[in-house]
Amino acid sequence: MATKQDRRGRPKGDKRARTREKLLDAARDLIREQGFERTTLRDIADRAGMTSGAIYGNFANRDDLFMALAERQWGVIKPAFEPGAGFAELMRALAEATIASIPERRVAAVGALTFRSHALQHEEIRVRVRESMARGYEDGAAWLRGAIPPDELPMPAETLVLVINALIEGLLFQHFLTPELFPEEVFYAAFLALARPRAAQ
Repeated sequence: MATKQDRRGRPKGDKRARTREKLLDAARDLIREQGFERTTLRDIADRAGMTSGAIYGNFANRDDLFMALAERQWGVIKPAFEPGAGFAELMRALAEATIASIPERRVAAVGALTFRSHALQHEEIRVRVRESMARGYEDGAAWLRGAIPPDELPMPAETLVLVINALIEGLLFQHFLTPELFPEEVFYAAFLALARPRAAQ
């Protein structure tokens, strides 16, 4: 079945996606300039060159927009990992992928932290964050079980994804705050420490 296209030959569904991306870009830029709490929907619409109707046509409310932004700006870190490689190789690849994410995540860090502060003060947002993260953890655990035999993991995959996420988040934010104390060597040491007990057996 053919997809309807606009006059420029693009699928019509692309217009909605482009509108969402433009609004999210505007929100991202405003948060970087003036912080999360001071950024309003009117500000975002003005920056994107759109009306408030465009926002409500794509997002239920301000919190819905910022949830989408948080998920886009702070996505999953994906290691370059060869199938069949061992758990230590996976941990090294995760350290490398986390280090590679530093420039992009440093720019997004203030927005990520202020959104989390907002979520801690608003239970309905905290619940949405929890649900979103839980889905991500389920996907991560399934990926781990497919990548590494369960008997080679130092703990159940469902627990390991939580530990890895906490490690990534802690290392990144400590590096942003005190890079002198958290150089790249610390990232490698932290991830490879998870592999050490298995390597010693």
